[in-house]
Amino acid sequence: MDAAEFRRRGKEMVDYVADYIENIEKRQVYPDVEPGYLRSLIPEEAPQEAESYEDVVKDIERVIMPGVTHWHSPYFYAYFPTAHSFPAMLADMLCGAIGCIGFSWAASPACTELETVMLDWLGKMLKLPEDFLAGTEGRGGGVIQGTASEATLIALLAARSKIIKLIQADHPDRSETDIISKLVAYSSDQAHSSVERAGLIGGVRMKKIPTNSEFSVRGAALKKVLEEDRAAGLIPFFFCATLGTTPSCAFDCITELGPICNAEKIWMHIDAAYAGSAFICPEFRPLLNGIEFADSFNFNPHKWLLVNFDCSAMWVKKRSDIIGAFKMEPLYLKHDHQESGLVTDYRHWQIPLGRRFRSLKLWFVFRMYGLKGLQAHIRKQVGLAKEFESLVRADKRFEISADVVLGLVCFRLKGSNELNETLLKRINSVRKIHLVPCQLAGKFVLRFAVCARTTESRHVQEAWSHISHLASELL
Repeated sequence: MDAAEFRRRGKEMVDYVADYIENIEKRQVYPDVEPGYLRSLIPEEAPQEAESYEDVVKDIERVIMPGVTHWHSPYFYAYFPTAHSFPAMLADMLCGAIGCIGFSWAASPACTELETVMLDWLGKMLKLPEDFLAGTEGRGGGVIQGTASEATLIALLAARSKIIKLIQADHPDRSETDIISKLVAYSSDQAHSSVERAGLIGGVRMKKIPTNSEFSVRGAALKKVLEEDRAAGLIPFFFCATLGTTPSCAFDCITELGPICNAEKIWMHIDAAYAGSAFICPEFRPLLNGIEFADSFNFNPHKWLLVNFDCSAMWVKKRSDIIGAFKMEPLYLKHDHQESGLVTDYRHWQIPLGRRFRSLKLWFVFRMYGLKGLQAHIRKQVGLAKEFESLVRADKRFEISADVVLGLVCFRLKGSNELNETLLKRINSVRKIHLVPCQLAGKFVLRFAVCARTTESRHVQEAWSHISHLASELL
């Protein structure tokens, strides 16, 4: 394919993508295929000779689309949103075309510098404390990770490295193995499974702090566990607070937890993967009160801020804590400006060496939507969730299982877990809408998350009518 054909085929693909998005609600939201469906549709081996572009494109509908779960359908209400917008897609095209691997400033100065500035832009949208901004002289700063899972792991590993160095400075005779065997990290019992997984990868024990009736960790609960563990000779070193838990979008009380972590010299990381986008709205910013006590903070613009996957924003108060845990300097990666103090080499802030030019997506989206446009998107989807909540509350057969704060509604039929499991199976087997469950206080609960950028009131009304009808059949 030469440049001339690329121009033509590129325009055709843009038309295909635009048609797909414009007509996505006509497609069945969840695929009707069995595991292994695809293998029988394509050859066992790659072709020996080149095939035509036309043949490849024909197979998109024949091979790929039958097995696609349409996350951007307005009938998709599972998990949490994955962000999606035309400006972000265009930026991804440019990212692919430039094709740089931005592991250092020298590898592509624009890739590094735009990322630093965009994370400052975003941090200012969130009204983060100055400590988290790079600016031109700050000690903190932001970085784009692939996912919130990576951000949590990076924070935990940095905290582990920091505590080991501090202990060995006072007790040079203590081995790293001995220290690690005593380390304890903590999270909410409602935290995402990736937090527990970070403990597994980091080789440290992870304890879950019990939550209250609102599924939130309070200061007293953390303090009790810390006292017990210190008395047992253990070393608490890391706490991951969650703002907007996956099951119910609950919020840990960081205004209580933060001072405890600071006093105990425990690294506090805040995971706000989904909810963080909402903090750009003044009415939701109080949910972030207490951020000043954190050592690191992360949320996913690729969930709710119209920036396509992958783009997970992470900030640290002291970038030296991150760099100190991961810095390696082979000769082939050194460059003339790295000791100037004016540049960032993001390879020291992450697990992989290579990284894409992901800040282009932030730059395009921020400029083409503006802060007001992004706020309007968040407010619209919160409004749709409130509309769905009101429909549920008006039906005496159902109950709301957790406070509806943002775009997630947790609800269930009044009755047994088995009854609700059967209802969910019927909902998803029809494939008109798609939901996933969670468990709250021992109860099987249905989650309704407003996900697609194109979701409107009529889709919410249709979804509720469908759920209500299936509930009537079941009862």
